[in-house]
Amino acid sequence: MKILQTPVRFYPYTGGVEYYVYNLSRELVNMNHEVNVICANEPPSQEEEMVDGINVKRLPYLFKIANTNLTPSLPFKMRNFDYDIINAHLPTPWSADWSAFYSKLNGKPLVLSYYNDIVGNGAAHYIAQIYNKTFLKFLLNQADRIIIIQENYLHFSPYLKNYADKIRVVPVGVDVNRFKPLKVDQKENSIFFLSILDEFHQYKGLEYLLKAIKLVKEEIKDVKLIVGGKGNLLDYYKSMAESLDIEDNAEFHGFISEEKIVEYYNHCSLFVLPSISSSQEGFGIVALEALACEKPVITTDIVGIAHDLKETKSGLVVPKKDVEALAEAIVKILNGNVSTDKMGKNGRKLVTDKYTWKRVAEMTEEIYKELV
Repeated sequence: MKILQTPVRFYPYTGGVEYYVYNLSRELVNMNHEVNVICANEPPSQEEEMVDGINVKRLPYLFKIANTNLTPSLPFKMRNFDYDIINAHLPTPWSADWSAFYSKLNGKPLVLSYYNDIVGNGAAHYIAQIYNKTFLKFLLNQADRIIIIQENYLHFSPYLKNYADKIRVVPVGVDVNRFKPLKVDQKENSIFFLSILDEFHQYKGLEYLLKAIKLVKEEIKDVKLIVGGKGNLLDYYKSMAESLDIEDNAEFHGFISEEKIVEYYNHCSLFVLPSISSSQEGFGIVALEALACEKPVITTDIVGIAHDLKETKSGLVVPKKDVEALAEAIVKILNGNVSTDKMGKNGRKLVTDKYTWKRVAEMTEEIYKELV
């Protein structure tokens, strides 16, 4: 099968959607499919290259609107691809909209991977509202199948309820051969948080975690929060830590390389993902990565993995924006009131049983086969 993937960006760009498309595409290549990716050239890379068997075409872009690169040559370059099916990706439009146009023009099936709704802050909020009332309707109508990564999102999103007959649920995955427990020195009472630190990722809830650390510090003096990630809000979060008088308890490590990320998961005592927006949080790949490394995880109840965490006793789940509940859960785990070793083992088993990229690719392939 010839598959055209149209994410707005692609590896080596760091982001949840980019990570998903890269790993899905790699597994589809391993299943003997031909996969082409067309995307914006960010960060600057070779314009045409082969990445793990995936044919990648990168296009120059003029600027960004919100978090979307505008690539003027995309409509013309897409005409040159031979494909059986197009897989577009939201919440970054433009590429998805042109995918819908060419799907209709060429009579080829369109699969839309819908990770979360398009929202924004400030001016981006009004742009998102206009898009959701216009182009999004065409895109959803044109899509032959809509993939969501957690079943509850059908109820969270105000835009998907009329398309239930098209929707299929395919979760995210983890490379369990890469993300695994290592023999490293664990830093006692250390908490790991990982995200891009910009306005588009404020929904990850770091400010609530910082406030929770202030409460945790009252019981565990040497608690240490390790924040991974960079972005234009880095200084804002550093200032917030200072104002909360936890600057000695919060370390901001900036961008963490692919080579180091597994070590970071293994060094920590606990991983926390305190997301606050059900319309923006898709699933929480970072939580799965931590589970694969046999680490206890705390999330809020809107994160896609939350149900499985409770079912398998792999971690704790708290209400969103509840600083006191978050602090209480952190103290419960760090003080040894629960078996972290058992949580870790349960989490690793959960991921290997249910959340491998091979399984994700097989489920996606079945959807493609329905249409081709």
